[in-house]
Amino acid sequence: FQVKSENKKTIWNTEEIPEGSEFDDTWDPREKPEYEIFFKQHVGTEDVFFGMTGKDPSTACCEDIVIKIKLPETKYSDITLDIQDKVLDLRTPKKKLLLHLPYPVNTKEGRARFLSDEEILEVTLRVSRKFDFIYSS
Repeated sequence: FQVKSENKKTIWNTEEIPEGSEFDDTWDPREKPEYEIFFKQHVGTEDVFFGMTGKDPSTACCEDIVIKIKLPETKYSDITLDIQDKVLDLRTPKKKLLLHLPYPVNTKEGRARFLSDEEILEVTLRVSRKFDFIYSS
């Protein structure tokens, strides 16, 4: 087994490094916040009554991932959020969350809102699957 490399001094190829590992920081003392992941599906009458589009209740037919993160004693201005194709990286002065997402997401179509009364950050991300264009209406 031999790995070809551009530089003979490198000990691994970039293909060998798992996606999102650049965000891992095991020495960071900040607490991991509580969070929940929900899957959201856009359903119309043609789905509910007639089953015309072939959607089912599984996550494979969902269009969005909604992540609700509890951030007590946090101000909106203290939140730093970075979204990559398969990684959500959230940092505040007291909390840190590195979340590997179950599906790749479209980083340009996401949105986030901070519910200050509930102290929850709600992040909605559009799932990006390879063959979604076949089923789009």
